Amino acid sequence: MFSNKKLLGSLVGLGFLLGTTSGVAVAQMPAEHSEQTGEFRRIEQPLGLKVGVTLGGLALLGLELWWFLFSKTKAQQADFRQGMQEMTITVDGGYEPSRLVVKAGQPVRLNFWRRDPSSCLEKVLLPDFHISQDLALNRVTPIEFTPEKPGQYQFTCGMNMYRGVVEVQPSGSSKSR
Repeated sequence: MFSNKKLLGSLVGLGFLLGTTSGVAVAQMPAEHSEQTGEFRRIEQPLGLKVGVTLGGLALLGLELWWFLFSKTKAQQADFRQGMQEMTITVDGGYEPSRLVVKAGQPVRLNFWRRDPSSCLEKVLLPDFHISQDLALNRVTPIEFTPEKPGQYQFTCGMNMYRGVVEVQPSGSSKSR
């Protein structure tokens, strides 16, 4: 790796570089700013600039509220075919749909259709059901399991960057969000 001499030389060089660059910045400051007073100096800004900054801040706050409170996708109910709850999930820059509703105690088949070639989405993990499955590109990969208890169970990509939720409802419930 590094010898002690190289490490010490690098640290000394870095210290020298930082010392000389900070001295240059102080030397280039105008004379009016070099005086230090105990008072603040008021800087007048045009009214249009103040209004623009305020409106921009309010717009960003509104966007943040929308993103975290209202942009959640609606849950989709799985279709019931031949005694199996089934849903196709498109894997393309995330999972669509990302929220699924299924019934407890009945078998589920999730068909993952991977269209995104990124390595992050090569694998899907359903940790609560002890499932880790590789997803082939431009093919449908079925994953089957039977949820026994109601609750919300997360599924993620191999790097835990993209997520989805399987909402398991009691068998008698027909609630959909």
